[in-house]
Amino acid sequence: MMTRRLIATAALLAAASLTVPAQAQQTIRLTAAAGHPPVFLWVKLVDEFFIPEVDKRLADAGSKVRIEWTRAWGGTLIKLGAESKGIADGVADLGFVGTIFEAAKFPMQNVSYYAPFGTDDIGIVTRVVNDMQNSIPAMGQAWTSNNLVYLGGAALDAYHIWTNFPLKSIDDLKGKKITAPGPAANWIKGTGAVAVAGNLNTYYEDIKSGVSNGVVTFATGAWGAKVHEVAPYITKVNFGAQYAGGLAINKKRFDKLPAEVQKVMREVGAEYSERFAATQTQTAAALLKKAEEAGARISELTPAERTRWADTLPPIAKTFAADLQARNLPGDQVLHGFMNGLKKAGAHPARDWAN
Repeated sequence: MMTRRLIATAALLAAASLTVPAQAQQTIRLTAAAGHPPVFLWVKLVDEFFIPEVDKRLADAGSKVRIEWTRAWGGTLIKLGAESKGIADGVADLGFVGTIFEAAKFPMQNVSYYAPFGTDDIGIVTRVVNDMQNSIPAMGQAWTSNNLVYLGGAALDAYHIWTNFPLKSIDDLKGKKITAPGPAANWIKGTGAVAVAGNLNTYYEDIKSGVSNGVVTFATGAWGAKVHEVAPYITKVNFGAQYAGGLAINKKRFDKLPAEVQKVMREVGAEYSERFAATQTQTAAALLKKAEEAGARISELTPAERTRWADTLPPIAKTFAADLQARNLPGDQVLHGFMNGLKKAGAHPARDWAN
């Protein structure tokens, strides 16, 4: 009888020892979503870099936490322009929030669009805005007040102009219709051109049908829309790289994650920002070259003409800042912070919008 009891006890202990690792293993289920498909770099890097890198770093650290991811790209779960609400409401846990499409919730994040002709350095624009979101409480609170935790950001490559006519100076714009989406419509005020509303999905047909004679856009977007086929004159005006949004996670969900997972996500999110800037810069240059090989004619506006263009525009940044101030938001601090940030980073804006 004693022998049987000893054997039974030993068997129970052995079974218990085998179940300890299983009990220690924690599986967390997270859903990542985006309104855009992964053909766009800001989504592609979430899919191909952020998610696998978080998994890798947790595994390399010997973590007992395993994340089971569900991916929902291209508006299959959350539509474009509704990402912040979808993530905040828990429809998805994590995703890319395009602040350019959600200006009502993130007005301060759109500062670069109201201070054009800054710099074509994507990394500088991203770092400046990221720093501002840490140093200007109201900017950071734009995320937390929407139940989001900001992990990393992205800026689009410099905007230029694609036209179906040669463009050598501002004077060539007189009487022309130029598609300029959102705040970019401000960039042609006073030039004699007429702004036409549109987006990447309409640029090609708008120009082909004569609705417009060209478009203000960025290389990585223009190539996908085949704009060079209907507007073969690409003039590098360099309206500057523009902050577009950031990778964010539901705050309540994030706060419940183990500390080790939070730490890894913040670290990989910061690297996401740097990696995006480097990759987007390389991609933009390569696509401009492809467009040229396909028959596009690329020219660059002279520095003097670029400055003339910048000086022609009304004080759009001052108006932007004043509008924020009227809403009890630190518009002046945001504008000065952006301009000072660019200059401290070594950029040479064609116009100091803060003065």
